[in-house]
Amino acid sequence: MKGLFISGSGTDVGKTFIAQHLVNLLAQSKIVSVRKPVESDCQVVNGDLVTKDALKLLKASNVDNDIDIVCPHKFHHCSSAESASKASNVELSLDQLIDACASDSFVVVEGAGGLLSPMAKDTLNIDLAKSLALPLIIVVKDELGAINQALLTIKVARQYQLEIACVVLNQFEPNALENASAIRHYGGCNVVIYNSSIIAEFNQILGKILRLS
Repeated sequence: MKGLFISGSGTDVGKTFIAQHLVNLLAQSKIVSVRKPVESDCQVVNGDLVTKDALKLLKASNVDNDIDIVCPHKFHHCSSAESASKASNVELSLDQLIDACASDSFVVVEGAGGLLSPMAKDTLNIDLAKSLALPLIIVVKDELGAINQALLTIKVARQYQLEIACVVLNQFEPNALENASAIRHYGGCNVVIYNSSIIAEFNQILGKILRLS
C-alpha cells in the first residue's frame, strides 16, 4: 500500500486542515483516497453518528468513497478513540484499524490525536502507523514550545523506525519564531511552514519533498 500517515504533536494543531490541503495537492497528479479509521466526538444527527474530520477529508479527495469506508468506526464520546469505543461498549482492535485503512489507490490516513494517543485495545496511534509502514507527516502548531513538541514526536517515531516525510509547522498566525530552523537542526528532518500568505511556496516545497513536482 502506498500513501502517507498524518499525525500531530497533539490535539488542536490543525492536523485535519493540513491533511485536507495535502490531499488537494496530491490529487492534482494522482488518484488519492482518504481514511480516518476511527473518529470520536461525532455528532448525533437523526439517530446517526456524523463525522467532522472524515467528511472534510472525503471532500478533499478525488475518490468517491462512502463515508462508512472512509471512517467505519465512529463514536460520540469526546475522548481518545480507545475511551470513546469503550464508552459505546465496543472493543476495537489493531487489526480492525489496519483493515479500515485498506485502499487500492494512494491513500492518506489521518490518525486520531498524537502518535502516543490510544486508538484501540492495547493500541496507540504509532502502532497503526508502524503496521501500515507509510511515510509520516507530523503536524505541529507553530508556537512557543513547538520545538520540544516536535522533537519528542520525532524521537518516538524513530524509535519505532518510522520514515518521517516532513514536519509541517502550522502557523495559525504569522510569527517571528525560529522553530523551523531549530527543528531541522535538532530533528534532522524536512520542515515546512504553512500559513495562508505563503500557500504557493508551501505547495512548492512540500511537493518537492514528496516528489510531486
